[in-house]
Amino acid sequence: MKNLTFSEFKKNSLKEWKEKNLISDEIIFTSENSKKSFQTIFKTETKAYEWIYNKKPDLTNQRIIDCIDLNFNNIWIENVSDPEIIFKDINCEKTNFLFFKTSEDSREAISSFCNKKNINYEFVEENNIIIFENYDNHALQKVINEKRDKNKLFLFVKSENKFFDQIATLKSLNLNLKNSKKVQIICTIEDSLIKTEDFLYIASFKILSSVLACSDFMIKTIDLNERSRLTKNIYNILKYESNIEKVSDPLNGSFYLNSLIEKKVNNNFGEKKNLKLPERKSWISDENIVIYDYFIKNDISSLEHIDFLSGEPPFLRGPYATMYTNKPWTIRQYSGFSTARDSNAFYKKNISQGQTGLSVAFDLPTHRGYDSDNERVKGDVGMAGVAIDTIDDINQLFEGIDLNNISVSMTMNGAVLPIMAFYIACAKENGVDIKNLKGTIQNDILKEFMVRNTYIFPPKPSMRIISDIFKYVSKEMPKFNCISVSGYHMQEAGASAEIELAYTLLNGLEYLRTGTEAGLKIDDFAPRISFFWGIGMNFLTEIAKMRAGRLLWAKIVKSFNPKNPKSMSLRAHCQTSGWSLTEQDPYNNICRTAIEALGAVLGGTQSLHTNSLDEAIALPTEFSAKIARDTQKHLQINTGICDVVDPLGGSYYIEYLTHKIYKKSWEIIEDIEKNGGMIDAISSGIPKTKIEKVATIKQAKIDSGKEIIVGLNKFEKNLKESKFHLLEIDNKNVIKTQIKKLIKNKKMRNESDVSKILKQITSSCKSKKQNLLTLAVEAAEKRATLAEIIGACEKVFKRYTATNNLISGFYMKEIKDNHHFKKAKKLSDYFYEIEGRRARILVAKMGQDGHDRGAKIVATSFSDMGFDVDIGALFQTPDEVVNQALINDVHIIGISSLAAGHTTNVPEIIKLLKKYNREDILIVLGGVVPENQHKSLIDAGVDLIFGPGSIIAESACNILSKLIDSNESRS
Repeated sequence: MKNLTFSEFKKNSLKEWKEKNLISDEIIFTSENSKKSFQTIFKTETKAYEWIYNKKPDLTNQRIIDCIDLNFNNIWIENVSDPEIIFKDINCEKTNFLFFKTSEDSREAISSFCNKKNINYEFVEENNIIIFENYDNHALQKVINEKRDKNKLFLFVKSENKFFDQIATLKSLNLNLKNSKKVQIICTIEDSLIKTEDFLYIASFKILSSVLACSDFMIKTIDLNERSRLTKNIYNILKYESNIEKVSDPLNGSFYLNSLIEKKVNNNFGEKKNLKLPERKSWISDENIVIYDYFIKNDISSLEHIDFLSGEPPFLRGPYATMYTNKPWTIRQYSGFSTARDSNAFYKKNISQGQTGLSVAFDLPTHRGYDSDNERVKGDVGMAGVAIDTIDDINQLFEGIDLNNISVSMTMNGAVLPIMAFYIACAKENGVDIKNLKGTIQNDILKEFMVRNTYIFPPKPSMRIISDIFKYVSKEMPKFNCISVSGYHMQEAGASAEIELAYTLLNGLEYLRTGTEAGLKIDDFAPRISFFWGIGMNFLTEIAKMRAGRLLWAKIVKSFNPKNPKSMSLRAHCQTSGWSLTEQDPYNNICRTAIEALGAVLGGTQSLHTNSLDEAIALPTEFSAKIARDTQKHLQINTGICDVVDPLGGSYYIEYLTHKIYKKSWEIIEDIEKNGGMIDAISSGIPKTKIEKVATIKQAKIDSGKEIIVGLNKFEKNLKESKFHLLEIDNKNVIKTQIKKLIKNKKMRNESDVSKILKQITSSCKSKKQNLLTLAVEAAEKRATLAEIIGACEKVFKRYTATNNLISGFYMKEIKDNHHFKKAKKLSDYFYEIEGRRARILVAKMGQDGHDRGAKIVATSFSDMGFDVDIGALFQTPDEVVNQALINDVHIIGISSLAAGHTTNVPEIIKLLKKYNREDILIVLGGVVPENQHKSLIDAGVDLIFGPGSIIAESACNILSKLIDSNESRS
């Protein structure tokens, strides 16, 4: 592949760009229309204030304790009284108290008490507070001068929804006041009229804007401890999970922000020349990039990519010229509720509430090419999405939905052939011209061999299917995207940004080759390829990743000599991270999703799915899905971020990150290409092993406390029960429903016609003479089932079976000094002494769930702690797991479950062990197991259950202790 440079892409001036795109307004900002910069080094750490109105001293005491526990060390107390009660049992060493509206009579007693207890405090007079009401600069300065005395002034700025306006206001005030230590600027965040669940995402954006502006902020919530606590956690999530505060003034240099600030600062404000800068410190990111504690213009002065505009190659600032200023991103909700009927009702309700596109989640048997009546999948039917067996299911799924106008995204890879066929046949049967169909089929099989594992056929025949889909769609469905190349599942499996980019784009490169080798011109299908990014908590890195991805894709496609510039445009759907969500304190997940959603939007996504707060525990309910959807609606309508294109363009840190991630990813791409390309790399397991190493190191850092997850390993809150309803699926009823429909389908169809078309599919798999999707559409119309179409291909292609490799040493390297790890090693050695062999565990995945991040991390970490580890094959039945456990004579069966199949499969395991008189084998269950299921599972015979976020080394200690107790009791 030709190594292109940016000099091969034409750079237009802002004037040329406007003329070409017929744009008259200022919707994009560059160095041409934002000439001033405001180089000021602000403080790195934001002060977080809590305002408490003292009604009852004992309640005030509890709120102060909560503040200190949650890292809020600056506390305003209005109407102070009874200091001995207020400060009872409080360690105030690092806390600053500001007493407001305190009577003269109380001051002496309060001062005496605080001095004795070494409490840091000051009294604030009403005269020392200025409420900022959009004064012009001279008026504000006049007010400050009138109030100024030897005491500090506090300038309260009420927060607003307009995200960048808020940042510009706070930064311009700092600049106007020349960062005066005599004037403390505090952004106040309050609204007692909004429901807590809505307030959490709104407050997330407001607190984030304060932190990005390097401004202190104050939470003024109503006196509800739970709401107050959750709101304070927003700051902790930003501080510890997003890396935002590791860089001072990270948006410094943004062309758009500079233009906003310029309008707000004093007319006579002069740019600071030759500013004396402090010595820079640095740290290393997960992408192995050196990050400084502040950035300056010189850091990006030599970069080539900065002056490119949106809508033109290499599409740095967006695939479309006007981006959201003309049309905002599509709001999608990835969902599927067991049956087509239930899902259809959910889709219609969402559309009525503002959703503009559908995103279909299929159940695991559908992904893996099985009909719902197959014994092998009885634990999975309808559990993680909608069950689809025939075209009648698809007809019911989209009943009453106008496919001429609604964009449909379908996450399907393994069984892509029958699902696409059902969708096309459904459109035809309902009078829809398939040329009008809009949406995307994922169709990205290569990533399945790396991370998600819902493959059916081996790589080469799978690529044949993709090639036939490309041909069909490019000819018959010009508005439909024939493939969505997914990095999302790589990130969920543990990949860092540069790995996610490189491997995803390498897969895209293989699809380009597949299409051209099939005789298609690059411009016939490249414009219909889209991408799918995961968006995690590293806010600014995710934005830079998406910008770098567009540069890289344009460079890759240009090497195929396209004539249509759109062929080089990377359009993306994004989904907020599922892995970042926690079971512990799940309302914190509203904040995480809000931050990730904003990252996706500022990175330039074309559509977005926001995860629900309960998805670490169960499938989303209507309540939680509405909050996730409303988060996007608030972003589109209330924050003003759709007013301009790429508002962070020009930011020294963002442009530096964009360049570094671009370079790191390109190095990986070149290395894979030099060694035979991505298909060879996948066959040898290189990408899978690399991602597993990174994921294991990440988990070890979390387990050891080196990386903080709020509510999980810091700021924990023991919640006895969830305050929201969890969705539970009646798997047996879903199976009954699907089997009835299958029986009815087979009774009404012409068996001879079905048999004939299935034989044609098998023949074409051998000969390659006919397009497989064309034949599959005909099979769908004749009522062939999903499994029958897959089975016709399987006769030639065969089913693919992956091999499992165990990596070792990476967990131990990061956590070797942790007390839980040391204890686990000691217990492991002790068991070896008393038993004469190592504790042996079979790590098993049952059912059709291929997400194996948890299982692989458990396997490698347990190996590092001295266990003998067997890894079961994916997609095992209970019989197969028990058989392997007996043959290998294991002490423990460790079952990893993410898709709810454990409710059926685990009781089956226990029955089989009883049958073979091996009840001595411990049954350990880990993964997404809701708390309300624990008792019934333990009553059934499960020995230990570890939910999401469990510390692996601590879990190992519990398992070994249980095993040792069991051994000693038998002895």
